[in-house]
Amino acid sequence: MNSSLLSIPNALTFLRFLGIPLFVYLTLSIEADGWAIVVLAIGGATDYFDGKLARAWNQTSRFGELADPAIDRLYILTILIVFLIRDIVPVWIIVLLIARDLVLGLITLIMKSKGLAPFTVTYLGKAATFNLMYAFPFLLLAKSDSSLGTIAFVLGWSFAIWGIALYIATGISYGREGFSQMRGTRVINS
Repeated sequence: MNSSLLSIPNALTFLRFLGIPLFVYLTLSIEADGWAIVVLAIGGATDYFDGKLARAWNQTSRFGELADPAIDRLYILTILIVFLIRDIVPVWIIVLLIARDLVLGLITLIMKSKGLAPFTVTYLGKAATFNLMYAFPFLLLAKSDSSLGTIAFVLGWSFAIWGIALYIATGISYGREGFSQMRGTRVINS
């Protein structure tokens, strides 16, 4: 693992982080949905390319391992809050996705307090985030009253349904992994 903090993959992760307040400003302050969609698309692309490039160029880092999923969660939380304010997705979806992250966050804190390693991100976990990150721009575009909005509605909800299903399924899988590790620690320490 390369420990360098200054790398293109880490810069892409940080760029995605900077997109969060910009997205909020564009959607809530000036309602520039077109530009907000561009920010979301760039966020989705950086989410894909930061990890891909880090592995391909051997530029993985502890910062990237920790910051990438944390920024993904923050990005998703921010988008969900904005979508709640703008009435883009139903409340129950927002509650479900946020509850999943809160439960896993609590399990992660417990694991850390016991000296256990954090969850290993799985391919399905990445696919869940990927689907949600691609659903969000389409769902925002679906608010437009046009044929493009209709197409975006279908695509957005297609990505969203798969993303939500995978997000919950991987949440259950991560939770089971965490509880299994904690049970193993208790047995060893007894």
